[in-house]
Amino acid sequence: MKPQLAADLSDQGHFDHGIPQDVFKDLRAMDGLAWNPLPSEGPDEGFWSVGRFDDVLAVSRDPETFSSATGHIQMYNIDDDALSARASMIDMDPPDHTRLRRLVNPGFIPKVIRTYTDIVRERASALLDDMMSQGGGDWVSKVAKPIPIGIICDMLGVPEEDRDLMIEMTDYLVAGTSAEPLDPNAYGNTTPLRLLPFNSPAAHGLREYARKLGEERRANPKDDLISQLVTMEIDGEMLTDEEYTNFFRLLIFAGNETTRTAMSHMALQLSQYPEQFARLKDEPELIDTAVEEIVRYSSPIMYFRRTATKDTELSGTKIAAGDRVVMWYASANFDDTRFDDAQTFDIARPKMPIHAGYGGGGVHTCLGAGLARIELKVLLEEILARDLKIEIDGEPEYVNTNFVNGVEVLNIRLTQGTGA
Repeated sequence: MKPQLAADLSDQGHFDHGIPQDVFKDLRAMDGLAWNPLPSEGPDEGFWSVGRFDDVLAVSRDPETFSSATGHIQMYNIDDDALSARASMIDMDPPDHTRLRRLVNPGFIPKVIRTYTDIVRERASALLDDMMSQGGGDWVSKVAKPIPIGIICDMLGVPEEDRDLMIEMTDYLVAGTSAEPLDPNAYGNTTPLRLLPFNSPAAHGLREYARKLGEERRANPKDDLISQLVTMEIDGEMLTDEEYTNFFRLLIFAGNETTRTAMSHMALQLSQYPEQFARLKDEPELIDTAVEEIVRYSSPIMYFRRTATKDTELSGTKIAAGDRVVMWYASANFDDTRFDDAQTFDIARPKMPIHAGYGGGGVHTCLGAGLARIELKVLLEEILARDLKIEIDGEPEYVNTNFVNGVEVLNIRLTQGTGA
C-alpha cells in the first residue's frame, strides 16, 4: 500500500487559515513521498506530495522527467483537448517554453524593471497616505491589490480605466481553483469551463479583452509589452492568436496575484513581528533579506504539479510514468534541513540558501521575481518612513483555495508611532 498522510491535501478546508504547518511537518517527516488519493477521479487516481526542499528542487530542475506539458500544472487532471486550449508558458517544457520566455525576457531584465521604482514609490505613498487619513481599512483592497496590478498594466499597456476590471477578473480566475461554483456565463463566456484555465469564465473575459487590445496595438503600436507580443517574430514566426491571449492572461495573473499575496502577508507580519521590523531602523541594510523572508514565510503560490514522463524514483519512492507529482512550495519553505529554525520569522535570515517562494528553480523560476522584489521593498520602505504601526482588526479572510495563499480581506488599524 502506498504511504499516505492522515490529511487530504486536495481538501481546501485545510487551507482556510493559511498554510497547514502541522500537515506539512508530517509530510516532511515521512521517509519518502506521500500518496494523496483522489477517489472522485477514480479508485487508483491521486498524486504524490513532495514536501522537502531538496525533493522539490529535484523535480523543478528536471523537466525531462517531470513535465509541465504532460498532464496539467494543477493537481486535478483535465481532458486532452483542454490541455492545448488552456496552454500558456507555465504549461510548457523546453524548447516551447524557451521560445516564449525569450520573447518577454527583455521586459524583465534588471535595468528595465528598475525604471519602475519611482512609480511604485509614488503609488505606494499615495495609497498609504490615504489609508492613514482614514485610520485603516481593508489592506488588501486599498494597498495590496492596486500596486502590483498597476505596474503590470503599465508594462502591458492596459489603460488605467480598465485596471479595476483586471483585478476583478484575476480574482474570479483564482476563484476557479476553489470549491465554490462559478457562473459559467460570466463575462459573456460561451466556452465550456473545462476548456478554460482554472475552470473560470474570467479566462474567457481576459482572452477577449486581450484580443481587442491586441488589435488596437497592431493598428497603432506603442512602447509596451502588448505591442511587442503582437508584432515581434520568433525564429521567423509570430505568436498565434491563442499564444498571445494565453500570454496576456498569464502575465496579468502572475504579475498581480502573487505580489498582492506577499503584500497582504507583509501587513500580517508587521503586526505579528513588530520587533523584527523595528530592527530595520537601525539596520537598514537588512531590508533586502527582510523582503526575501516576507516571501518565504508567505509562500504566495503553494504548489505546482508535474507529471512523470517515465518510471523514476525520488526520495526512495518509486514513481510510475504518468503519475502526478505535486511540489508543495509552502512546505519546502519551512524545511528545517534547508533553513535554520524555519518556523521563525527572521528578517536577518541570509539570502542563501534561496527559498522556494519564486518556484523551486529550473526553467519555470518566476519571470517577475525581480519586479516583485522592487515592489515589496519600496512598499516596506514607505511604511518604515512613516513609522506606521499596523494592528489587525478582526480575523483575516483567506481565499478559498489550496493553490494560492491569498488573503481576501484584511482589516487593519493604522497609526503612527513606535512599532513597525
